Amino acid sequence: MARSSWVYPFYRSMWTGLDWLFPPACGGCGRVGSRWCTDCQARVSIICGIMCEVCGLPLERPGRCRTCELERPRFASLRAWAALQDPVQEALHKLKYRRDIGLGEALAYQIADFVRSLQWRCDLIVPVPLGQARFRERGYNQVGLIARPLALALGSKFTPRALLRRRETRSQVGLTRSQRRQNVRGAFEGIRELVSGRIVLLVDDVATTGSTLSSAAEALLAAEARDVFALTVARAIPRTNRLHA
Repeated sequence: MARSSWVYPFYRSMWTGLDWLFPPACGGCGRVGSRWCTDCQARVSIICGIMCEVCGLPLERPGRCRTCELERPRFASLRAWAALQDPVQEALHKLKYRRDIGLGEALAYQIADFVRSLQWRCDLIVPVPLGQARFRERGYNQVGLIARPLALALGSKFTPRALLRRRETRSQVGLTRSQRRQNVRGAFEGIRELVSGRIVLLVDDVATTGSTLSSAAEALLAAEARDVFALTVARAIPRTNRLHA
């Protein structure tokens, strides 16, 4: 990834100025004074240690998890910054449903160091798009609010139009793994003139089974993307898996 340009410090200073004028409340705990306070930053359960080399699920031994052995996802690798629990879960809820727009930049600032540690090369950063109905309801894509400042921090090109939703899908909440996979099958379209020959970093807010990201990656690869890596802010960890200290 390229080094961050002068644009990102300017972008952060703009948000800092707004924070001085209109003191925010922390997206994790609600304390006034910061969009993402130092206490909540310290409480984040970063996913690290031994994990599936493909989907990033915590494992006891190096290698691939059983699911990826049976049916490998279409992305090259998936990594999540944190476990889906508070304060990250609360922050994502506020970003998604309560229009806490400035929280996206605050999270991206902390996530950027995690992404740099992965040492992935990427040409484009692409957020998973919302369906038209959900976009009209919310007025914004919460994933883009994180992906845009993340692209600025990493010096990569933010390209939201490189991936489109071809059809509406039902919510993945409550669906089984096979139902999730079927629900998003063929739901996306990659734009060849934007992704052909490029390495794409695909960004979403939460990964559960990775079905949405795999389907989106498949669309990007069909549009002749060179490779696709996947990143999420959080990961739902099954009870059968254990986070490493």
